[in-house]
Amino acid sequence: MARARVQKDVARDGALLVIEEALPIPRGLEWLHGLPGGSAWLSKLRGLVAGCARDWRLTVHAPIEPGSVSWVAPAELSDGTPAILKLSFPDEETRHEPDALSLWAGRGAVRLYEYDRARHAMLLERCVPGVLLWSIPDEDAAHRIAADILRRLWRAPPAAAPFASLADAARRWSRELPARYKHHGRPFSRRLLDEARSLCVELAGSQPDAVVCHQDFHGGNVLAAEERWLAIDPKPLVGERAFDLASLLRDRRDQLLSAPAPRRVVQRRLDLLSSELGVEKGRARGWGIVHALAWGLTDEAVYAPNIACAELLASC
Repeated sequence: MARARVQKDVARDGALLVIEEALPIPRGLEWLHGLPGGSAWLSKLRGLVAGCARDWRLTVHAPIEPGSVSWVAPAELSDGTPAILKLSFPDEETRHEPDALSLWAGRGAVRLYEYDRARHAMLLERCVPGVLLWSIPDEDAAHRIAADILRRLWRAPPAAAPFASLADAARRWSRELPARYKHHGRPFSRRLLDEARSLCVELAGSQPDAVVCHQDFHGGNVLAAEERWLAIDPKPLVGERAFDLASLLRDRRDQLLSAPAPRRVVQRRLDLLSSELGVEKGRARGWGIVHALAWGLTDEAVYAPNIACAELLASC
C-alpha cells in the first residue's frame, strides 16, 4: 500500500501540529491512478496534509478506511476540539461541497471550520459517536429522521450561488445515456432507457421552486452527532425537492434487492418519503429512475445494483 509520511512539527509554544506516524493512503483511492492527474495528486498528499496541519495547527491521525473518493482523517484542533480533515481529488463532483456546507452552517449538516480551495481541503466538524443512520434497523424510523434532515437542508440558493443546476444535469444525462448504453452492450431494456430520457426532459422543464439539493443523501451519509443526526458528503445541485429523494429510494441496496418483495419496499419508501416531505410521488419516482441510471451507467462501468433499482422504480 502506498503511504504518505508526515513528520512531527512542534511550535515554540509546544503546540503539536501533526503527529509523527505513517499516514496510509487507503486502497479505496487507488482507482485514482487511472484518472488524468490522479497519480500526481496521490503523490502530493503528504505535502497537502502537512500544509493543512501546519496552517490550521492540527494533530492529524491515520485516515479512515476504506476510503473511496477522498482522503479523510480524524484530527484535533490546537485546543483539543475534535475535527475531520478531508482532502478531495479536484473534480466537478466534489468542487462545491464546501460551498453547500458553508450555506447550511451546521443546520442539518456538519459544520465547515476551514476550507483551503487551492489544496481542495476541508476541516470539518467531527460527528461523535459517528454511527451511520444505516445502524437503525427500522427503515421507516430511519427515513423519518432523514426527512427531518432534508427539511432543514433545503433552502433557496443565494443569488451568487456557484452550484450547477439540476435542469442542466438532466439534459446532459439525456444526451450521454444513449452513448453509454451502446458502449456497454445495451445492459438493460431499451424501454427503461427511453423512459429515463423522456423523464429527463419532462421533469427538468417543469420543476417547482428550486432549493440546494444534497444529491447523495442516504443512510451512509448521515451520522450521529451526540443528540443530532447530520449529513455529510453533499454533491450539491440546485433543483426541486423531489429530486433529493433519489438516493434514499435506492438506499440499503443489498437489503432492498434481496428482499422477498423489493417492489413493495420501494413503493413504501415512495409513499412514506413523499408524504413526509410534501413532494409529488410521481416526480420523486421519475427522478429516482433518472438518477439511478445516471450514476449506474458511467463512461467506465455499469453498476448493476443501480440499474436494478431503476428497474424497480420503473415498475412502481
